[in-house]
Amino acid sequence: MEDYTKEVEQELYFWKHKMTRRSGRISRAAKNVQTKINGLIPEKFHQVMTESIKNMVKATLVGSDITTKKRLPLELSLYERDELLKEKLSTFRKTAVMEGAGTGAGGILLGLADFPLLLSIKMKFLFEAAAVYGFDTDDYEERLFLLHIFLLAFSSEDKRKDTLFIIENWEEQKYLIADMNWRDFQQEYREYIDLVKMFQLLPGIGAVVGAFANYNLLDQLGETAMNSYRLRLLHSDEKRS
Repeated sequence: MEDYTKEVEQELYFWKHKMTRRSGRISRAAKNVQTKINGLIPEKFHQVMTESIKNMVKATLVGSDITTKKRLPLELSLYERDELLKEKLSTFRKTAVMEGAGTGAGGILLGLADFPLLLSIKMKFLFEAAAVYGFDTDDYEERLFLLHIFLLAFSSEDKRKDTLFIIENWEEQKYLIADMNWRDFQQEYREYIDLVKMFQLLPGIGAVVGAFANYNLLDQLGETAMNSYRLRLLHSDEKRS
């Protein structure tokens, strides 16, 4: 177990470096374009999108909690928890791929349905991840942590750095957070997925793009969730020792 913990600590070191490094030129250019586009969109639209995604996420949180098994026994090792999460990720990834291919093949109308469907798959996965690592999502603070994992997975360079700091120092930071900044949440998420999802609406290639995009988005979320919960567990062990 000690050898596995050292292996995890090394993986966390490289993962944190990846999450905080400067984005490539293409990513920065895409971000600049998206920022300019958002600047042209009326404020009323941003308000509507913020409320819509806020309500959508909150509804998904309630539904996911009902269908999620309660947290696993505390005596499971970190290795066992990691392996279990990998199994669950594989299942959720397959579901997301089928959903992306199906909505992508259906043209614009079904393509638009992809957004809430994929969001619900991601949220359900995060509830399962919390249970795997022994955290109770009946607690409000655990749902906030879950949302910060989501934000860390799908956000821009600057927001990633801020969110990673919060996750690394959750036991102190949670007392400073009353609720999510829903405006930032929806804007970061939309900007992260908008470009690739537009291609999903194109006839002929929508199914392939949808399947490929959803596979990678679930992969990104899985890696972020695993490492975020690893950080918390290792920090807890450090405080107890």
